Amino acid sequence: MLVAVRSAVALYRLLDVLPVFAGDPRVHRHFTLVPGSEFDVDALAAVDAAGARTLPWDAARRRSFDLVLTASPKGALQLLRGERVLLPHGAGFGKTVPSEGSAAFASGLDPAYLDTGDGALALYALAHPDQVADLAARSPALADRARVTGDPTLERLLAARPLRDRYRAALGTGGRRLVVLTSTWGPESLLRRRPELARDLLAHLPCDEYQVALIVHPNERSRMGRYELRQHLAPALDAGLVLPGPYEEWAAVLVAADAAVCDHGSTALYFAAVGGDRPLVGAYDGGGELLPGSPVATLLEQVPHLRHPSDLRQALAAYRPGTAAAAARAAFAEQGRALSHLQRELYALLGLTPPPGPVEARPLPVPGPAPRTVAAFDVHAEVTGGAVRVTRVPGGLGPAGHHLAAEHGAAGERATRTAAVLYRRPQPAPAAPHASAWRADAWTAHVLDSYPAARVAAALLDAGRGLLRLRDGSLHTLRLAPHTHNGRLEYADPAAAVSALHAWHTLHGALPAGRLDCLLGEHAFRLTLEQPTAHDRAHPV
Repeated sequence: MLVAVRSAVALYRLLDVLPVFAGDPRVHRHFTLVPGSEFDVDALAAVDAAGARTLPWDAARRRSFDLVLTASPKGALQLLRGERVLLPHGAGFGKTVPSEGSAAFASGLDPAYLDTGDGALALYALAHPDQVADLAARSPALADRARVTGDPTLERLLAARPLRDRYRAALGTGGRRLVVLTSTWGPESLLRRRPELARDLLAHLPCDEYQVALIVHPNERSRMGRYELRQHLAPALDAGLVLPGPYEEWAAVLVAADAAVCDHGSTALYFAAVGGDRPLVGAYDGGGELLPGSPVATLLEQVPHLRHPSDLRQALAAYRPGTAAAAARAAFAEQGRALSHLQRELYALLGLTPPPGPVEARPLPVPGPAPRTVAAFDVHAEVTGGAVRVTRVPGGLGPAGHHLAAEHGAAGERATRTAAVLYRRPQPAPAAPHASAWRADAWTAHVLDSYPAARVAAALLDAGRGLLRLRDGSLHTLRLAPHTHNGRLEYADPAAAVSALHAWHTLHGALPAGRLDCLLGEHAFRLTLEQPTAHDRAHPV
């Protein structure tokens, strides 16, 4: 069997299909790169990253194969010998590329690409009966070779839903709301049309209430390159943006998400199908690329539109339950059965009996955390009664607040020298046999001596506990209790509690005598102060 790849995104789709052959020694997989795509360099790198061996194109043309599996109708596929199986590499056929093929059709339903004249197309595996009907209206002969098998990528997303808590833990989401931005590729993509949206959202959304991720289409990653993309997004990445990888990791982040902000790309439909009717809002409608009447066009017509980053909360609240689920039903049939259907169809073409037992989607791996954590915060604080409401946003992205808080050793020198609150997070255990560390009490004294602008220094010792030193030299142990919400224990960043204490001390000239509530969004976290123990003072930091 030959796997013919034209782009990285097409390869990723085929990798989601290939488990139907897993464990069968009768099936041998060869990969080749179909020439002609501007994204072929990343396609070759993706094949290599998958650990697959590549057959040169000229060698692939000279051989015959029992099956040729591809996820793009473009390229000189007619030069390959073998029965051809085509799958879409996206969802919903909602986008046209006016500079290619027929402007009125998505390439996956465009007879200009599908009818290669060699009669080798044996199966077109589609996700919904409406897609077969659309194809029949344009080419009845091609529609005769189409079957509704479902979507293998959606299969993996659906199978991953029980792992949602694990994904959120790996991302460090905690009790925050994870908002995912999704961008397709090309000049009408969200990333091109609203390139500052990720940064602007991070400037408006409190860090203790929201986490933001951006899913970028593999073609756009290929166009820009990894370095250029990260430079383009540098302010947002510094502010804690999660940028998942283009294979598997993006899907795990989508499963973990609480809400999505989308353009007209396929990812909007995948979120609609897997999100459990969580809110979805549109941020760009695709301009001339959006095909009217497609599932994603209908979805974008019916969901709220985000006009300004500061309006996100209102847009999410305006989402009408049921809208996303209806769009998903219009794009995906046979949900949960795609791999079984594909196995039956593919083995029939091979003339083989499938191996015994069910074929199951492979679990999505756990995603990695944000590449950078926020090292300095503009802290807005409001003291009311026995509570302090703390709202933190990444330093420098928005207006200055009550004070600046910075992580010593992670924030830049400018932020460190001007911060009123300096803190140090727990350090990883040293790997080397020889190491040194500060005592917590000595470190807090050293920092206040070194940085005259600082009023408070705090060594965060472990979850919910820290050693706090004021400018007057007094030492206190801080304890921050978790908040219980719907049976879950949710832990806040103790650095936010340090800022709450600083705001209280600034107003009252003393620390609170009893408990203090640190208000973060809708939740209250109980904060208490104690006399430091010898263990707290000597804790290595």
